[in-house]
Amino acid sequence: MRFSTLSIAVLASATSIVLAADPELNIEVTRAVECERKTQRGDKVDVHYRGSLQADGSEFDASYNRGSPLSFVVGQGQVIKGWDEGLLDMCIGEKRTLTIPPNLGYGDRNMGPIPAGSTLIFETELMGIKGVEAPASIVLKEAASEETEGVKEKIKAKIEDAAEAVKVTLEDTDAGGQEHNEL
Repeated sequence: MRFSTLSIAVLASATSIVLAADPELNIEVTRAVECERKTQRGDKVDVHYRGSLQADGSEFDASYNRGSPLSFVVGQGQVIKGWDEGLLDMCIGEKRTLTIPPNLGYGDRNMGPIPAGSTLIFETELMGIKGVEAPASIVLKEAASEETEGVKEKIKAKIEDAAEAVKVTLEDTDAGGQEHNEL
């Protein structure tokens, strides 16, 4: 029976690895937009945002309250690394929620109302890219793209295959009534 327990542990571990696509920076597109030109490193952008602490949900800053988006150059270290990475390949009018761990935020430093070691949540909206004409209207993408559905199906198939392999292994192990203590 030891082999069976090990198999289940391996399956659980493999499932966790498959489902943890990016353990550091989480990017959730909350309003997907179609466009021809997305943000790139070196673009000067205007971004509206609302920042809060994951620990208690308290808001620590919001450009919306000032009525003016933040302007900066993406990928130049003018903002925290989570923003430099999380705002790439974004269309004007797109909204994203970024969950930024401390290592991509302010790390072990206190920063005003942000305690050291904080995971940050930013609701962001790309208002403009300097030199790129804003679209006359925002064209929203479908809620779930074919690519996303394809990834979900592949993950589901892998999990089902792994579960079947464990089931067969358990049946094979128990069939002869013989214990396998070699592991």
